[in-house]
Amino acid sequence: MQCSAFVKVLLLIGLSSLGTLGAAQDADLIFLGQNIITMDASDVSAVAVRGDRIVVAGSEQDARALQGEDTRVIELGERALLPGFIDAHGHFAGVARYVDMLDLSSPPVGDVTSVDDVVRKLKDRIENLNIPAGELVYGYGYDDSLLAEQRHPDRDDLDRASTDHPIVIRHVSGHLLGANSMALLDAGVGANSPDPAGGIIRRRTGSNEPDGVMEETAMQFFPGTGELLAPQRQSELRREAIQIYAGYGITTIQDSNVSQAYVDQLKAEGLEQEYAADIVTFVMGNPLPDDVLATVAADTNYTGGVRNGGVKFTLDGSPQGRTAWMSEPYNAGPPGAAADYVAYPSYDPDAWLNRIGPLIERGVPVLAHANGDAAIDLMIDGVANAIAAGPVPDHRSVIIHAQLIREDQLDRVAELAIIPSFYSAHPFFWGDWHRLSFGEERASFISPVQAAIARDIPFTVHNDSPIVPPDMMRLLEITVNRETRSGFVLGADQRASVMQALHAITLGAAYQYFEENEKGSITVGKRADLVILEDNPLTVETSELGEVAVLETFARGKSIFNANTD
Repeated sequence: MQCSAFVKVLLLIGLSSLGTLGAAQDADLIFLGQNIITMDASDVSAVAVRGDRIVVAGSEQDARALQGEDTRVIELGERALLPGFIDAHGHFAGVARYVDMLDLSSPPVGDVTSVDDVVRKLKDRIENLNIPAGELVYGYGYDDSLLAEQRHPDRDDLDRASTDHPIVIRHVSGHLLGANSMALLDAGVGANSPDPAGGIIRRRTGSNEPDGVMEETAMQFFPGTGELLAPQRQSELRREAIQIYAGYGITTIQDSNVSQAYVDQLKAEGLEQEYAADIVTFVMGNPLPDDVLATVAADTNYTGGVRNGGVKFTLDGSPQGRTAWMSEPYNAGPPGAAADYVAYPSYDPDAWLNRIGPLIERGVPVLAHANGDAAIDLMIDGVANAIAAGPVPDHRSVIIHAQLIREDQLDRVAELAIIPSFYSAHPFFWGDWHRLSFGEERASFISPVQAAIARDIPFTVHNDSPIVPPDMMRLLEITVNRETRSGFVLGADQRASVMQALHAITLGAAYQYFEENEKGSITVGKRADLVILEDNPLTVETSELGEVAVLETFARGKSIFNANTD
């Protein structure tokens, strides 16, 4: 387990967990069993919940003292009780919107293995839904690294699906898309269209004519998924998405890269009917002018289950999309890339350096998407400049993904109290691809959790949903084993223990959100956010962690998912 200062404080807090609060009143829930993993170092056999709070974490006798006629008593047996899982980074809105859209994912998420499969599924979608000519057809999740052709479907491929419908398909990374000829025409993207700052319109060989593949900011010319659904349907899908997350044991969800108007809409919906789980939003800072950015505030309290956690910036692209901004060339870049290809920033570096300081100074938490080490240098420099300018509050700035971070950068991260949130699903999903893109040495150091632990750096891990489903047990398995699709162990020395990985999705994530006093452990006085697993993750074979089922999820003391009824 990590031994950072903040964990030591939490361990001390946990020593008081054998007490009770308000024992004169009956408990609503009592859990009994030997597989209660508190995450605060206490050894307990019973937990009692009243309202939205844990009131007992101790012995069966302690808990039974609060049992009344209406108390639900759960005998765990071989099952395990843990704190509810916390989504350290993802896009709730994307998960919601994708429910109604065409999934073009490859195994194990979907069944697409070739460009022909993409074309077939698009054709089937048009025919089965009888989509009228001229109406946009949208798909998501294709992965060129897993297609037999190992390339992006281009406009000619997509034209095979239809020339009567505009077609847009979004890459699994979320950093590229493909468009057919009609979609390009509708978007006004042609041979004379210049590449936008921070993006590339890929061209046909020997021509300026677009080939249909758009990188990074070039995606802005095409409709986003939010434009494809009526507001009422979007609202309905958000409620459905809560259940998707709850089914994976998640009780706090991140919704990153959103607008302030969207945050306000979520809060309004939450006041009408409180969201079953907590949603922490982060307003997208890249497109905002300075005067608007200066008005974005971080909430300390939830409104209807929603609070804005701060601001998010995106500094570069995706390693699986080969757009992560590097300091040294790729071993294998995108088609036609020069030998010295390092990709590029997706946001003006000077703008980042100028804008992060005022946010940190006024206590607004900042997340920065930075995958490549050049982007990570930029992120760290921004934090360093802000701190050097004068005293700043506890900032807990987060490097989102931090995939290609270097050893020397981790030293600076430790010094500046930056939190890396590692995209630890990568070793399985794209580890083999990264070995081609970056070579063995760099690829083996992605998501270096042990290097972070050695430096006493608080860290988290995440799925970046909807890029991959918000499956926390599979994330746990990948973080612990680091096994690629081919069975290769990618960076064996960076494998986490099960307890270290659990810490990253409970107490570690709570700390990232400034909520360590409310969430992340089964401790008296904390929120009753809990999850029941069918087996104890500390005792099952590590290769089977991803198969451990979530049986029931509780948020604020209420059951929000039950595998036996949902």
